[in-house]
Amino acid sequence: MTRPVLPSSGVLTPLGLDEVQLTSGFWADRRALSAQVTVPHCAERMGTLGWIDNFRDGGHRGPDFADSEIHKLLEAASWHGDDALVEEITPLLAQAQQDDGYLNTRWSGRRYQNLEWGHELYCAGHLIQASVARARCHGDDLLVEVGRRAADHVCAHFLEGDQVCGHPEIEMALVELCRLTGEERYLEMARRFVERRGRPALGDTEHGRAYFQDDEPVRAARAFRGHAVRQLYLACGAVDVAVETGDTALLAAVEAQWERTVARRTYLTGGMGSRHRDEAFGEDFELPPDRAYAETCAGIASIMLCWRLLLATGHPRYAELAERTLYNVLATSLSADGRSFFYVNPLQVRTPGIPTGADEVSWWGGSALRAPWFSTSCCPPNIARTLGALPGYLATRDRRGVQLHQFASAEIDTRLVDGPRLRLSVRTRYPESGTVLVRVLGAPQETCRISLRVPVWADGARLAHPEGVVRAAPGLATVDRRWRPGDELRLELPMTPRWTWPDRRIDAVRDCVAVERGPLVYCAESPGDEPPLAEISVDTSLDPVEHAVEGAVELSVELSVEGHRTSPAAESWPYGSSPVPRSVRPHSLRLVPYHQWGNRGPVSMRVWLPRSEALD
Repeated sequence: MTRPVLPSSGVLTPLGLDEVQLTSGFWADRRALSAQVTVPHCAERMGTLGWIDNFRDGGHRGPDFADSEIHKLLEAASWHGDDALVEEITPLLAQAQQDDGYLNTRWSGRRYQNLEWGHELYCAGHLIQASVARARCHGDDLLVEVGRRAADHVCAHFLEGDQVCGHPEIEMALVELCRLTGEERYLEMARRFVERRGRPALGDTEHGRAYFQDDEPVRAARAFRGHAVRQLYLACGAVDVAVETGDTALLAAVEAQWERTVARRTYLTGGMGSRHRDEAFGEDFELPPDRAYAETCAGIASIMLCWRLLLATGHPRYAELAERTLYNVLATSLSADGRSFFYVNPLQVRTPGIPTGADEVSWWGGSALRAPWFSTSCCPPNIARTLGALPGYLATRDRRGVQLHQFASAEIDTRLVDGPRLRLSVRTRYPESGTVLVRVLGAPQETCRISLRVPVWADGARLAHPEGVVRAAPGLATVDRRWRPGDELRLELPMTPRWTWPDRRIDAVRDCVAVERGPLVYCAESPGDEPPLAEISVDTSLDPVEHAVEGAVELSVELSVEGHRTSPAAESWPYGSSPVPRSVRPHSLRLVPYHQWGNRGPVSMRVWLPRSEALD
């Protein structure tokens, strides 16, 4: 039952951490780094800054919602099996919890007086999620008791009335607690929170009520808008409520909003949120690369939403966006050493950043380099809890068999819906290589189906199985048969680098191109002593060239593209009635996977590259 999301119904049933064991490769390495380095790093910083002591001494240090970061740390520790950390911190929470279940170190003396900005229910939601993770990984204990008491308090206080929290999160936490305990009042509370929003339920702000997703009811919205993390957490809660109540209209509304948002308001990397001012989605096609906010927490929330929609509907397109976001937002944010992070994920950085000292605290929105900690540090423990739970986001089952949605070397041992056991070994060097080998270790006597997702970019993919080789079209490639131990499937995904053109309505990158290889977006880096990236254009008539390298970061494939360096003939007024005089000469440009950028030190960077022909 060790699953981050466990709906009672849906097209697909998720496999849990007890059924999927990562063994090696891209995600196994990062998950191990999270357990061994990132979780202790977060605990040390929260301890040094006094955030943990808030529960011990009744004070409050850190942002208003600092409690939520400790709750996320406890969730991460639960998924990673760090019992010692959970058992060290939980008694402090129990000590600080009030008799009626209320727990918040910032507002305990004046409860619920600022629902727009106070984050009280947001903090309670993260506490409840930590308690659910603990229950599923360990069983009932003190943390589970603290979380349930907090949920009971929320129901007692908010079940009647019209109030909601300015930062959605509590909704999906309450639904997951209902799934754990069977207590319907938690689901009903979540349903009411979803339905109350947009009536309106909150006061207005300088950003407008859309910032809180409180400008219109959830069912009426056409696209995701406002603060990106708030919106995506709300959508997760709405899907959870829809699935558990059988509300097909609510589910369809969120699906339609997701479709429009992906088509018009999402970056190539999968990042969401194009405005720094309010950390929000922009209007349709408002996707400037250098001003992209694309907060790491929004990327994580998008992955969570995609997983819920995939389980509810079975449509591979949700796993497609999750993969893009996993490799180009989640993996990008965490440094190679596991001790520093990107809060925002722009697609262009014009000036190399200034390194942050190991003990410094950075502002969250403006750093051009990963930083060890932020004044608002929601992202580091969010990364840790997501990597901790990651095996629970890779595969599913249904009555016919097992589906592999994300590719990682792993051992899978599960029972199908009607009882028989299926054991698989997955071996791959994805995303460096496009080969995914699945070997059957044990199978039922009856016919069953093994399915592998084929990405939309993998035109020409082939699937070899005991009965032959077939072309694997984008979607789910499936093989039905009576499997025997030793049988193998081999999926071959073409990993040829490809040029990617933007929709011309994205005016910020018109006449630019990007380069992708497999699920990875690539970028150009330039230290201060190299030509400015603003002077470089690329020739799309020539294909990118691969270079396998084993450097200080990790084994990967770098690329080179040919183009031109175009620089002004002289420093002068940069406008004219005819083309400004300039010098043009050939130039070769090296590209690295976007998730690796900045690991080698301060650089400027860009994903979208001007096309040489566009500058003629």
